[in-house]
Amino acid sequence: MTSLRISFLLTLCLFVTPSLSSDSDPLQDFCVGDLKASPSLNGFPCKSPVSASDFFFSGLSIPLNTSNRNGVAVAPANVLTFPGLNTLGLSMNNVEFAPGGVNPPHSHPRATEAGVVIEGSVFVGFLTTNNTLFSKVIHAGEMFVVPRGLVHFQWNVGKGKARLVTSFNSQLPGSAVLPSTLFGSMPEIPNAVLTKTFRTDDVTVNNLKSKFAV
Repeated sequence: MTSLRISFLLTLCLFVTPSLSSDSDPLQDFCVGDLKASPSLNGFPCKSPVSASDFFFSGLSIPLNTSNRNGVAVAPANVLTFPGLNTLGLSMNNVEFAPGGVNPPHSHPRATEAGVVIEGSVFVGFLTTNNTLFSKVIHAGEMFVVPRGLVHFQWNVGKGKARLVTSFNSQLPGSAVLPSTLFGSMPEIPNAVLTKTFRTDDVTVNNLKSKFAV
């Protein structure tokens, strides 16, 4: 009976342990991604040969164009833009805001997010699964964290531009932006679903869909 219990506990550990991490740990010093190949479960196959330039990235320093409806622009440093991150379980974003710019409610299904304000004043908030909002205005040098998968947003409340640098415990965290996901999907979500969900009518839903049409 004792051996049966031990076997059960060992089996349970094998199933539980992987769920405690984000991306799987690599089995080698590095594996610079070969983006010409198809990705597998934990990233791209390793390219060969590699050079020093594979481990450096300047894309976060480029000025961004925030002249869009939301007044925000994002430059990602993930495995798709910086293949040296392949299998390492981390990535970063440079996020810039025009005055009043909003990074709309969204979630990262594969990662926890941490960020620091580099410039300006930013209202940062996230929502828990019981619809509690945790939010605060933070300033240059201050940091925030958003637990994995939770809906969150940022809003530039300062008089000038603002900038964040964010990091993720995934080489490709993914992003589901709620407005475009709900009203700009292809194929479209049926109006009947959206009208009932938002307690509204077809005219309102069609108007919203027209604003997010690809």
